[in-house]
This record gives sequence, structure tokens and C-alpha cells, in this order.
Amino acid sequence: MAERSFKKEVEQLRIGAGETFRGEGILAITKALLENGVGYVGGYQGAPISHLMDVLADAEELMAELGIRFEANASEAAAAAMLAASVHYPIRGAVTFKSTVGTNVASDALANLASGGVTGGALIIVGEDYGEGSSIMQERSHAFAMKSQIWLLDPRPNLPSITEAVKHGFELSEASNTPVMLQVRIRCCHVHGAFRAKDNVPPPLTVREALSNPRRDTKRIVLPPASFHHEKEKIETRWPAAVDYINTHGLNEHFGPKDGRVGIVMQGGMYNGVIRALQRLGLADVYGDSEVPLYCLNVTYPLVEDEFLNFCADKAAVLIVEEGQPDFIEQSLRAILHKAGTTVKLSGKDVLPMAGEYTGQVMLDGIESFLVKHAGDSLPDRARAPNRPGPPPDLSEIVPGRPPGFCTGCPERPIFAAMKLVEEEMGPHQISADIGCHLFSIMPPFEIGGTTMGYGLGPASNAAFDGGGERRPISIMGDGGFWHNGLSTSIGNAVFNKSDGVTIVVDNFYSAATGGQDILSSRATNRSKATKHPITEALKGVGVKWVRQVDRTYDVTRMRDTLRDALTTDHEGPKVIVASSECMLNRQRREKPLFAKAIKDGRRVERPKFGVDEEVCTGDHACMRLSGCPSLTLKMPDDLLRDDPIAHIDQSCVGCGNCGEVADAAVLCPSFYQADLVHNPGKFESRLAGWQRRAIEWLQTRRAASRIAREVVL
Repeated sequence: MAERSFKKEVEQLRIGAGETFRGEGILAITKALLENGVGYVGGYQGAPISHLMDVLADAEELMAELGIRFEANASEAAAAAMLAASVHYPIRGAVTFKSTVGTNVASDALANLASGGVTGGALIIVGEDYGEGSSIMQERSHAFAMKSQIWLLDPRPNLPSITEAVKHGFELSEASNTPVMLQVRIRCCHVHGAFRAKDNVPPPLTVREALSNPRRDTKRIVLPPASFHHEKEKIETRWPAAVDYINTHGLNEHFGPKDGRVGIVMQGGMYNGVIRALQRLGLADVYGDSEVPLYCLNVTYPLVEDEFLNFCADKAAVLIVEEGQPDFIEQSLRAILHKAGTTVKLSGKDVLPMAGEYTGQVMLDGIESFLVKHAGDSLPDRARAPNRPGPPPDLSEIVPGRPPGFCTGCPERPIFAAMKLVEEEMGPHQISADIGCHLFSIMPPFEIGGTTMGYGLGPASNAAFDGGGERRPISIMGDGGFWHNGLSTSIGNAVFNKSDGVTIVVDNFYSAATGGQDILSSRATNRSKATKHPITEALKGVGVKWVRQVDRTYDVTRMRDTLRDALTTDHEGPKVIVASSECMLNRQRREKPLFAKAIKDGRRVERPKFGVDEEVCTGDHACMRLSGCPSLTLKMPDDLLRDDPIAHIDQSCVGCGNCGEVADAAVLCPSFYQADLVHNPGKFESRLAGWQRRAIEWLQTRRAASRIAREVVL
């Protein structure tokens, strides 16, 4: 099951011409695809476009009605390769994935697609995961667009601009026989707004219809001598066609006065930040009307030389707002100015940071610095001395640091508790990590894992250490990474090279880190996808002989013993442990509504809760060092004679039992107890509970009286 359902929102995708569509960016993109005759859609989930894949999955019935093929691809490479349908056929296709990691995976297919060119419009929607909220290496999609000559759209982050970018993306692709990349940042994906809708349009040629009339053109196949012609065609035909389309349809926009001493050129995605900075400087109003000339690049590749030179014609200085590095756009624009022999001063990374996200404060400081330097004497007083607060306080000095960690009840936590117990017994091991929730193991309290090279590459990251040694290397990989890339690149590599290492495949039934999407080994029944394919069978199918399945990761003792066995067995070849338990977050999403309905219907519902006996807890806190659960915290005991805090389980506990299991495996203390919370109990249960409560109250009263008597004597 996905992180959330969009069934309700998807119904709005059916509205027609003249109606107003309201929602967030990802829904607007989906609606625009339907309005522009897309023939097939695919992709792979990953922030910030995970919800786009979820929307598409929930809209699969609607797309089927229109004759649109939808596929949740096995990887970004599979998604990009799907666009091959647009090479020989005039069918519009769109795929989506996270950038830049997804673009890395898809780069081979993208390069071949761009070389041969396309007949139908081919749109690649990439979620640009750059900046402070990112979970990946800090790189930009721009380099991939330049490398393969794929046109790059970067629309202003509002719904009308986003939907227009989808329309023009298809048309630009067809006009220039070139795939087009539509870049949407995190804020663009989740911005809310409205736009005037159009009717959904079935594709003029569906993929089913294309099968009845196969086409081929050897000039589009990337083999010599055609591949040499592709290079010339890119420059001599496709580039001029793209520039002509951009010019003719005015894809890049101008705002503010036509003339001015200074001007600002920006990526489309930076427009809101620029306008907000100008508003704070008193140079733009709340409606976005700017007193400074603005040139908004909704197409950041290719750049249109004549447009840029015309913008600079009467200006003394121009600021380039380009987020991230290298400064591709600034370098290109400097070259254009140099070639034209103009005297315009170009500013950019001299007043704005070379690297890092352009947050509101960064944008404000950079634009203010540029304006004061190049137009200070002509600026109104409010811009030269803006009335704004000083820099915000450094939160790191106020708020204590909190490293990212596993969710409450996460079934991956006991796996790493078991690994810590084995490490205490056998010593430290060389451990490689992977992409996914399990990567949180590198943080306290576990501090496990040394490297991560990519999705499904955990075992491959240990290949250099896999030839034998005093201690076997350990690698960790998730079920999502296993099916994405790990089975062939990591496991197949280990089998072929007779590696001696140990791999733990964390199987939580979903691609949990990207939002809980189903995968091949999911235990749920999926109406349109094939699930319930065991990872163990796939492992045996590629030649792994030593495979162990642990069906309940919360059994820390069994996890510890299985890992110890893998590290000490005399078996030659790779050893793989499949550690399976359902993602607790997804389990709670599924079970909570069912529990609530059962309680409302008057049915008996029993839920386990765990606690710590204050009288028994010694306060050594070792349980926390091997658990790290957010619901396991500290509190001061009620006993005034005890000074140290003791363990405490708060109300966020989901009853997974991991804390008690860890305590048992580590031979700590019996202070953990389980209490079953019963809703709508039967008559006998209610009477029994009443008797027990009265007995406990009598004993508590007697004990309190005895304590008071002792205190009087003392």
C-alpha cells in the first residue's frame, strides 16, 4: 500500500473544459498529461515525485478508459527505456523518477533515446531533489541534459505554468525530435493552486493500435553509421528547431519594466524566491509586479542567445540567479556576452553562493548586494535601507541535535540490535550499507555501516573485501533495492565471484522508504501487479546456496543466532539472511482504520501495550542503547529516594515488543511488561477486571498505610 491514497483527488482528474482544477503540483501534472493525449506513462518512485507515482497508480482505471498504458517500472532505467515507444511511433509518452540518482540509473537509456531522437513527444519528469531537504548527493539534472542534448524545462512553481510546461514539453519534443526533461523541485511538486482545466484527450494512436502496424527506421537506431549522423542532426537540425519553437511560443517570460539599468535572469524554479526577495526590498508588490526587469528561463537548456542579448541591450549589469554548481547557465551566458562584444557586467556567483539551496534569506542577501553595488544610487530609499530584521539566530545553538532514526515499532531496529550484540561478542566487522530506511543504522544508537554506493549496491560495495579474511564482511540491502538493482548487480556478482561475505536483505514487504509502494515480494494482493514472489526463491534461482529466512525480525535472539551462524559457517560462497517483518508505519496505516471501525461497531478489540516496572528497572538504560525507539524514553521515578531517571514507554508505543525482546536477548532485566488493552470487553471480562481493580486498590491502600506508619515511627 502506498503512503497515502489519492482516490478522492483522482476523481477531479475527470473534470472537463472550463472547470477549475484545484490541488497540488503532482495532481496538476497528471491532469496535464491526460489533457495532452499521452499514450503511455511509467516511472519509479522517489522523493519528491513519489506521490506522482501514487497518483498515477490510483488513476490507472481512468487512464485505461482513455487507452493509456501505465507501468510502475522496476527501475528508472526500465522507465527511460520505455520511452522507446516514441522513437518510431507518433505516440506521446511520459516517465517520472527522482533526480539525480534516478537519472544516474537511467542515463544509458536516456543517452540512446537522445541520440536516435524521437517521433512522438517524449517527456521525462524529474523530481529535482536538491537542497536542505534532500536525502541524496547534491547534484543537478542540468549536466545530464547538456551531456545527452535533452531539452530542460524549469517552469515557474505555480499550477498554470506547470501544466503549460507539460503541453509545451510534448510539442517541443515533437518539433525538434528530441526528448524533453521537465524539472520539478520539491516546492513545485507540492505547491497548491488552481488552473482552468481542459478535456482529457485519448491518444491519437494507442500502444495497442501501434502493435498492429509495426514500424522501424534504421536511421533512428544507435549504431554506426547512423550514430555519427545523429551527432550532426542534433546541431544542424534539432537545436535550431528547438530554439525556433521556444522563440515562437514565448516559453521564456519577461516581467517588470522593459527598460532598466539592471536586470535579473533566473531559472523558472527560482521565480518565487526572487519575487519574494524583491517584495522584502520594496521593489515588487504582493501581486508579483516587479520594478526590476526580469527574464525568467522556463527553458534552461538550450539558451536562446537573441532573447538574452535583447534583454541585456540597455542594461549596465545583469544578475544570474542559478541554484547549485557548477554554474552552467552563468558560464554560457558569459560566453554569449563575450562573443557579442557587449560591455554588460554579469553577476551571479559573486553575490550568491556557488553551492547550496537558495533559501529566502540567501536570495534576499544576494539580490540586495547586487542592487546596492550596481544600482544603489538609483534605488528608492526603501531598497537601499530596507526595514527588515537581522539574521535569524543559529538554531544549532538553541535546539539540541536530533539525528534521523527509525519509526516507532520499526522492524528494522531489532536487526541492528542483533548486529550490535554479535559485534560485542565477535568484534567489529566491515559493514556496507545501502539506500533505504535501513541507512538510518549509521546514526546513533547503532552506528552501523561505513559506505553506501547506490540503490541495491550494498553487497557490491563490499566486493573488494569479499575474498576471505579474518572476519567476513557484512552488507545490508533492502527489499526495494533488491528488486531494483541488487539481484543482478550485487547478488549475481557475489555468486559469480564466489564471495564469502554475508548479506542481510531487509524485507519489510514494501518499498517503504519511497512511500510504501508494492514490490514483487509484497505480501499484499495487488489488483494490477504481481506480488507474493519470495526473495528467497529469487536468491536460490541465481545460485545462492546458503539462504536463511527469519520471518519475525522482532525475535532478536533468533536474529542474533542466525547472523552468528552466517559469520561462522564453513560454507563456501555468499551467505544471505532474509529478515522479514512488515513496515510498522504501513501496518499502522492499514490496521488503525480497521480497529477504529471495529470499536465503533461494538466488537471486542485487543491491543498490546508495553510498560516498564519502576520498582524493577535499575536505570542502566542499556535497553535504549540497543533499541533507540522514539517511544522508549526517560522519566524520574516516583520514589524520592532514587535520583537517576529510569526507562519509560510513552503513549506513542505501537506494541511491537522490541524493547522487551532486546532486554531478553541482552540478558538485561525483567522490568518490561505487556498489558493488553481491551475495547468492548465481554461481560465476564468486565466483571473480572472490576474484581482485579478492587483487589489492587485494597493492596495499594494497605501498602500506603503501612508506609505512613513506618514514616511516623522514624
